[in-house]
Amino acid sequence: MRIPVSWLAEHLELPEETSAESLAEAFVRIGLEVEEVTHLTPITGPLVVGRVAEVEELTGFKKPIRYCRVEVGKSDAGEELFRGIVCGATNFSAGSLVVVALPGAVLPGGFEISERKTYGRVSEGMICSVRELGIGEDHEGILVLPPGSADPGADAGEIVGLDDSVIELSITPDRGYCFSVRGLARELSNALDVPFGDPANRSIPDDDRPSRTVRLDDETACSRFVFRRLTGVDPTAPTPWWMRRRLALAGIRSISLPVDVTNYVMLELGQPLHAWDALKLDGDVVVRRASAGETLVTLDDVHRELDPDDIVICDDSGPVSLAGVMGGASTEIGQDSNDILLEAANWDPASIARMIRRHRLPSEAGKRFERGVDPAVAAVAVERAARLLVEYGEATIAAGRTDVGEPVPPAPVTMPLALPDRIAGVRYERGVTVQRLTQIGCRIEVGTSEEGVGVVTATPPTWRPDLTQPADLVEEVLRLEGYHTIPSVLPAAPAGAGLDQAQLRERAVSRALAHDGYVEVLPFPFTGEETFEAFGLGEDDPRRNALRAANALEAERSLISTTLLPGLLEALQRNLSRGRRDLALFHIGQVVLPGKEQQVVPELGVRQRPSEEELAELYAALPAQPKHVGVVLAGQRERSGWWGAGRQAGWADAIQAARLVADTAGVTLSVSTGNNPPWHPGRCAELLVDDTVVGYAGELHPKVVEALELPKRTCAMELDLDALPLSESRPAPRVSSYPPVRLDVALVVDEEVSAAELTDALRSGGGELIEEIRLFDVFTGEQLGEGKKSLAFALQLRAPDRTLTQQEASEVREAAVAAAHERVGATLRG
Repeated sequence: MRIPVSWLAEHLELPEETSAESLAEAFVRIGLEVEEVTHLTPITGPLVVGRVAEVEELTGFKKPIRYCRVEVGKSDAGEELFRGIVCGATNFSAGSLVVVALPGAVLPGGFEISERKTYGRVSEGMICSVRELGIGEDHEGILVLPPGSADPGADAGEIVGLDDSVIELSITPDRGYCFSVRGLARELSNALDVPFGDPANRSIPDDDRPSRTVRLDDETACSRFVFRRLTGVDPTAPTPWWMRRRLALAGIRSISLPVDVTNYVMLELGQPLHAWDALKLDGDVVVRRASAGETLVTLDDVHRELDPDDIVICDDSGPVSLAGVMGGASTEIGQDSNDILLEAANWDPASIARMIRRHRLPSEAGKRFERGVDPAVAAVAVERAARLLVEYGEATIAAGRTDVGEPVPPAPVTMPLALPDRIAGVRYERGVTVQRLTQIGCRIEVGTSEEGVGVVTATPPTWRPDLTQPADLVEEVLRLEGYHTIPSVLPAAPAGAGLDQAQLRERAVSRALAHDGYVEVLPFPFTGEETFEAFGLGEDDPRRNALRAANALEAERSLISTTLLPGLLEALQRNLSRGRRDLALFHIGQVVLPGKEQQVVPELGVRQRPSEEELAELYAALPAQPKHVGVVLAGQRERSGWWGAGRQAGWADAIQAARLVADTAGVTLSVSTGNNPPWHPGRCAELLVDDTVVGYAGELHPKVVEALELPKRTCAMELDLDALPLSESRPAPRVSSYPPVRLDVALVVDEEVSAAELTDALRSGGGELIEEIRLFDVFTGEQLGEGKKSLAFALQLRAPDRTLTQQEASEVREAAVAAAHERVGATLRG
């Protein structure tokens, strides 16, 4: 929110030397985030008020051009001084008061004004717009000052307020009351301990006669509704300059007097208002939820289908306004509207938030309603706007005021008097808690609990719906006392505490993958149904049974992922779109695997620690959340260069990543042929530990690659890290100092026999003396026979206590071949 410093100072007794920077520091000190402090750029040189004496329309140009004779003051002899100025704006006429920059003036941005010839005339200055003066963004026309506001030749800088500053703040969702001058000035009053004049402290005349009959059919949707009727309004009356200036500095464009007044009061008091053409309303007014099939044409001329959750204001013709979001076109204030109704209401914040997002209609009013508006200020806001229209729009306030609904008063909150001290670890002075809670508007009662402990009961003010529990009151005391007064003390680390075995294993796996050339990513943990469709998962696949987030960041990706692959492949796609072609990414993270019948998670309070029974019930209701490790590969695994051709990443690299994880975790991983979407059925490996499937690795199915627009032969691996056995004590590996013996063996097997099966057979037959088995060649040909293939392995043998003899090595080789023949029918290749 942008707010001029002069507007804030109007409601505070600030010392004269107070600067905008000191106010910004005060905001930050009490927990409000300041985005920027902007000082209006001073204009050097002559900037004066001018009166347009004559206007000559120049013809023969593509756009309107006018040559104006402008009175800019008087000479020493008392004669009127005139300047001829060329101007392209058309929103003024003879007699208008304008701001003139004379030759020698320098406008914001270093724009120097000089006398120059243009459009066939000599222009002796410039008539300025709001944007050219640096006090707003309106550039549709020049700035016209109200009649009689100044004499020609007067200093315009003082009149337009070029000595002001603007503070822009980022308001958090829990502090909706700060979307107003009233709320921000109160915060500064608390921070600086200066007197505060509440702009809502205005008298309201008693008038029980309704100006229009209003019925609230849904009091949860609308807790208060106020109408005030005005007649004889001059819709063409100009908005006073002081109001236009404040609106411009706050970032709101001036439109017309009725609209400007409602916007001004909204900024001042935080209560959005809506102006109706009273003559266009048909019958009584009803506030209710929309019915299925109802429609409404809103002020932006869009035909909108209403949802049964929408709150609407209706007359006898049906819905005429989308409550709190946008009015209807049928009751819009027009150029000839002189009989209007001013409306102020208090709407259900959650309903307004849903309506804004459903209809995609964000607005300044909706921003306030969805955070909560003070229900007590509705009548004051209407009266304030009505009196401004009487003063500047020649309106007459009609007899009667409609005021229906009874807002629920804030519930009192009780807490121990010493709770802020205990939470902050600071011993505050006696009476600080009561003082600070009183400052924010709470009604305070101090007493003693049954245990003899001093307690304070605070009834929050109507503008603070966020104060609902003791923690909220503690926060108010701490922030107003100053967070800087709370010492920063690091807690002592207890001896013996540190990472547990599972955390150490996760860290080791992460380092091992990074050392092997993989780059860690942190992908988005949510996915959508279309991803499961692209993966080719069947309807009964358990991975489809995903939990849906109640308030998802993206509607199309609202499922909590049951696998790491969607996020990893999305990260792969993003890198590919940025020109990276050779990629090896990994991620270690939790997935959520709910059961077929997910239990309802109990809601536990925060006033005290849950009991062991409540915690047990909570943990029992949570779905399984195992930690997985996943990798994806695309492009070259080994780069090409002057040293030779590179090597494309393949299914074997994905399997090797799984073996690396298993080796790092200290478990033995076995591999067999698998079939699990989204992997290619012929190039998918099933990863097993102790005959239990812990994951899959291999090349993705071509249809998946095509659907996700991935490079051909993209590979992936996903493994359940928590499913790997965790050993509390891992013995150090034994390193033999004796030389190894290397032997090669080529075996012929049936084509359906996998290399993993043959490797396991050789290892089981060779025994403990086999240190390593590596496949280095695969051959097929007519000489082997139909349906046969040859696999060549390099065997490395080593004994821990001696040098192996040739005879021992041969015996190990023969035993390994015999075991392979017995288990998979392998024969030595001749």
